[in-house]
Amino acid sequence: MTTTEWITDIALILVVFRQLREGRLDAKTFLIPLGIVGFVAYSYLGTIPTAGNDLVLIATLMAVGAALGVAGGVYTRIRALDGHLMIKAGAVSAILWVVGMGARMGFQLWVEHGGGADDVARFSLAHHITSDQAWVAAFVLMALTEVVTRVGTIYLRSRTRTAVPLPAPVLDRVA
Repeated sequence: MTTTEWITDIALILVVFRQLREGRLDAKTFLIPLGIVGFVAYSYLGTIPTAGNDLVLIATLMAVGAALGVAGGVYTRIRALDGHLMIKAGAVSAILWVVGMGARMGFQLWVEHGGGADDVARFSLAHHITSDQAWVAAFVLMALTEVVTRVGTIYLRSRTRTAVPLPAPVLDRVA
């Protein structure tokens, strides 16, 4: 792993720790994780392979990312305090985030340094996954999907917290 890969992987894991302490829900809540995965996608997502079962692998890992992201967003507490929305990642949200981001980092370490390259090559051959770029695309898109669905879920949930009910219309009776 390169220094940049270490920094981005660790930064993505640390993003949730920022939310373990309750803080104000603001643009940084959304922009920091989206910026990090945007940088990762720009840096590592050259093409999306479509041969063999590459798309099946990619779609499967994106579905896992979406499930982790939505669950993480649901298990993030949002409450109103003094006219502001406050956010705090719950234990379940933090665990899901670390599992998702950590699994990708662990997989990469296992393949590069733990002897997993041969196992992945055999799996790829047996399941018609055509290249290592399919794995890269699958994991990058998994991370992107997890982040987008998590922040999207938090955003949608925050909109329900700020919605102010409109007063019932007053109808004048004409006698």
